[in-house]
Amino acid sequence: MKAYMTLSCKAGAYKKVLDELIKMNLSQKNVFLLFGQADILIQIRGLKDLNEFINNWFNPIRAITPAEPMVEKTQTLIAISEGRPFEEEPYAFLFFNTQPRNLEKLQETLQNIPGVLSADTVFGPYDVICAVRVRNKIELKQLVERIEEEVPDVQGIVTEILAPLY
Repeated sequence: MKAYMTLSCKAGAYKKVLDELIKMNLSQKNVFLLFGQADILIQIRGLKDLNEFINNWFNPIRAITPAEPMVEKTQTLIAISEGRPFEEEPYAFLFFNTQPRNLEKLQETLQNIPGVLSADTVFGPYDVICAVRVRNKIELKQLVERIEEEVPDVQGIVTEILAPLY
């Protein structure tokens, strides 16, 4: 089982939040600093069940620094169907909305596009989360345009570009 959490941090607090996440033994390969609507994306792989996610990750993450709250908002995305695993660092994550009947078709189509590392269907505010690897913003723009032209039934795409963690 796989889950994702997005964190929106209090202004200027993302570095302290990153430090706390690393102290929780999260691999830096699974913590992503974003330029976009959320500040941090956490990918949690290899979960046995939902209770493990809630007890070991969700509750501790949302309680980071309770004396001085630094996380203002979280969103949780639980993978329904996991795409292929990836080890490369993505350039961006794309969050898709589609009609429920099109989830599997969207996931399959995305995974056959060069530059797409993985696509997971998820429960949450989005329907599919997709890791992409390109060299720069121009290639990202071209990839998003290709997806918009070639992939049917996409209702919306949110793009979150990664920043270096430290």
